[in-house]
Amino acid sequence: MVAFLRVPGFLCAVTLLAAVSLTGCGRGDTGGSGAEKGADASEAARQPDDFGCLTSAEAEAASITFKSADSTETGGYMPGGASGVGTGAGIVLAHQSDGTACQWKDKADELHRAGYRVLAVNSAGQEVSEIVGAAEYLRGKGAKKLLLMGASKGGTAVLTAAPELQPQPDAVVSLSAPTLYSGMNALGAVPKLTAPVLYIAAEYDEYFGDDAKTLNRASTRSAEHKLIYVKGAGEHGVALLASQENWAAVRAFLKEYGS
Repeated sequence: MVAFLRVPGFLCAVTLLAAVSLTGCGRGDTGGSGAEKGADASEAARQPDDFGCLTSAEAEAASITFKSADSTETGGYMPGGASGVGTGAGIVLAHQSDGTACQWKDKADELHRAGYRVLAVNSAGQEVSEIVGAAEYLRGKGAKKLLLMGASKGGTAVLTAAPELQPQPDAVVSLSAPTLYSGMNALGAVPKLTAPVLYIAAEYDEYFGDDAKTLNRASTRSAEHKLIYVKGAGEHGVALLASQENWAAVRAFLKEYGS
């Protein structure tokens, strides 16, 4: 957010040679009038969010807000801006617990350049409601197809949210998603998932590899469900996409179901 600096009013000049009333000085006039305060607050409220990584120009062009399913105002990074630039499928991106929308910035930009309408959600902790709201936002902007992709807790979020969408998304990608996270139950949701789903997890990433196997086995109604189990690796979530092979597999999956 842009910080506003208050400029104190001019100090009253007092000379030692003349007796001047200090009544007109007030208290430095630092607060301004109520109308001025209201204008400052209103202006600050309109400032775009940089999410901790965007330049001021990027924030101005691509920082948006949308309503979650419970009508909460939610922030997001949308390359191309709120106009919904892009002719391809809409893609909702959900970040990890240790991240923000910035975690997806590079991939969001790349996908946008490929023609997708991309919305990286900046979660405030109501992940499923936010994913549903983001999906509806993209559909409202004209996206005829919808793809969801999330990393770690974001993966749990997109898997849990997908069956709630009507119609369901055209495809889902889950990177290192745990079966359960903070009230979200992906394991209970995926048996209701009819959309194709791609799971990716690393062998040495604690329990997340086993969870990916469990979720893949439970996705019995999905039009296609497959698992990329990266042996000998320990990368987690978005870090899995640093591998050109993994990223190429994701891009091919998105293209197959988003074209």
